[in-house]
Amino acid sequence: MIALGATTVGAMLLLSACGQGSGDLARQACVHVKLSVHYYELSTKPDVSVVDAARLRTKANAELRAALPLAAQATSADGSMNSLMTTISESATIDEGHLIPALKGQCAQVDTNVNVNPAPPGNLPGP
Repeated sequence: MIALGATTVGAMLLLSACGQGSGDLARQACVHVKLSVHYYELSTKPDVSVVDAARLRTKANAELRAALPLAAQATSADGSMNSLMTTISESATIDEGHLIPALKGQCAQVDTNVNVNPAPPGNLPGP
């Protein structure tokens, strides 16, 4: 029964990715990453109790776990998204605090639309 449920969830994830580009999936992953970073950083504030810090870290970890399948789908569509997926997956063995600079940088890159070419300066000669 558990295998059937896992298969159903996997199929739903696959179908939900249909029609979405790697950039859309990566941006969705980064929404979770940004929430995770927010919760993690809140957990490190000096006025946060030990209980609240643990709760915030649990929420941060859950957000990264939610981001991972989206980042994996984005990587399948576009290999340039591999660094985001890899960094998220590293959170299973490395404290998130050490990954935050990389996560922020990778999501900043995802949020920047690299497919838009700015107009060159000056006038271009006509045909």
